Amino acid sequence: MPKPSAEYFARLGALVAIDDASARPTRPVLEAFSGVEMATIPVGTAADLEAAVARARVAQQGWATRTAAERAKVLARFAELVHTNAASLMDIAQAETGKARIYAQEEVLDVALTARHYATTGPKALAEHKVKGMLPGATSVRVRYQPKGVVGVISPWNYPLTLAVSDAVAALLAGNAVVIKPDSQTPYCALACAELLYQAGLPRELFAVVPGPGSVVGQAIVATTDYVMFTGSSATGATLAEQAGRRLISFSAELGGKNPMIITKGAKLADAVQGAARACYSNSGQLCISIERIYVDKAIADEFADRFAAFVSNMKLNAAYDFTADMGSLASATQVEAAEAHVADAVAKGAKVLAGGKRRADLGPFFYEPTVLTDVTDEMLCFRDETFGPVVSIYPVDSADEAIKLANATDYGLNASVFAGSSAEANAIADQLRAGTVNINEGYAAAWASTAAPMGGMGISGVGRRHGVEGLLKYTEPQSIAEQRFIGIDRAPFVPTKLYRAVTPAAVRALKYLPGR
Repeated sequence: MPKPSAEYFARLGALVAIDDASARPTRPVLEAFSGVEMATIPVGTAADLEAAVARARVAQQGWATRTAAERAKVLARFAELVHTNAASLMDIAQAETGKARIYAQEEVLDVALTARHYATTGPKALAEHKVKGMLPGATSVRVRYQPKGVVGVISPWNYPLTLAVSDAVAALLAGNAVVIKPDSQTPYCALACAELLYQAGLPRELFAVVPGPGSVVGQAIVATTDYVMFTGSSATGATLAEQAGRRLISFSAELGGKNPMIITKGAKLADAVQGAARACYSNSGQLCISIERIYVDKAIADEFADRFAAFVSNMKLNAAYDFTADMGSLASATQVEAAEAHVADAVAKGAKVLAGGKRRADLGPFFYEPTVLTDVTDEMLCFRDETFGPVVSIYPVDSADEAIKLANATDYGLNASVFAGSSAEANAIADQLRAGTVNINEGYAAAWASTAAPMGGMGISGVGRRHGVEGLLKYTEPQSIAEQRFIGIDRAPFVPTKLYRAVTPAAVRALKYLPGR
């Protein structure tokens, strides 16, 4: 199966939201499998971003006057178009990131699933509704949701389809416009999503893609939009949150993770081995919610390590646009170097490599073997720092309590996984973990794909949530409209002040006897 064609890149490139893009300098976009240039992309400026935001503001006013149900129809059509165009979307995701096709398919399905979820549930969540007023019968209160305005999305390279659109569809349904800065490695994935949104009936100005460096275009997003959604590192997220705070605009982010898996002695080892491999090496480990720490009861630790290492050693790596690979390439030389550095540091300080541990230049410039380490100690880089690559460490523990304590001994808190002997045991462990999502008998996909449930991080792993009603309403400004009828909140003119002051506290306390008060 060939990589995306030159015609496809040209068609998508025409969708960049840059006036006179031909006058801009360009940067190359590489095929991750080979490191060879596939296409170029114009480099946007702050002025380009500001112009896109200005157009989006005008378009957003009309979009906000449509009902949520009307907006939902666009998203429903978009979801169907994603399914129809799945093959080309998988091609572009593989080309720009090097991921195995199974994980490119995972992205495509997630985009469709998220769009369909919000198209189906969003109108009800956004519906105006009444709440109890101060004085029963006399105070009528309704709550409605106004859009923020223009939402700025700064999306990463590791899941460039999902993270360009899953946040955007919620913002669009809520009545906002979206201006997105994709990562410079993966701009065409965002443009491929934009093309399908336009085909679904979304006005072009409502979803504008402005490629360019984060130091220029990303900073302009923070300076000009009404809400910022960021996915990336905890350090960058902290900087952007501070900048958004200075403008008093809302900010949401999914950031880094050093995610743990706990395996108790009663767990089924065959399931734990297969589940751990998926949890650790999906997208070549370049996933914020992937597992990098495995805590295993000492009673089964040696057997698990042997079986897991054997499984990982037999994983198939290749650079094919088909479903023959268990794991693909990493996305860039920078990612390979980071994995190499963590493994070399660990080995130099006494860690053992049970599987992998080598660059695979014979397959392509950015390939690195899925790697399993043991005897990792706290002075090693991979002990606390996020590798964001196909490297995991196994830690034997004396008990589930020790595993929970070690799993929580981190500033991160994004995702966790539990394999245990029973559902009751697993859920009891899950309740004690400080992580935004916990998966039982799975690594990450059960929580991630449950789009009705909120997903996000604790600690330095994030602010706010995506998915669920929380991921929709964050893009709105709740407005309460209270109408006072019949009598005022202040005393009536004929009621003496002294009597009013004496009776009012008792009357307020008496409200507790009314239903729901």
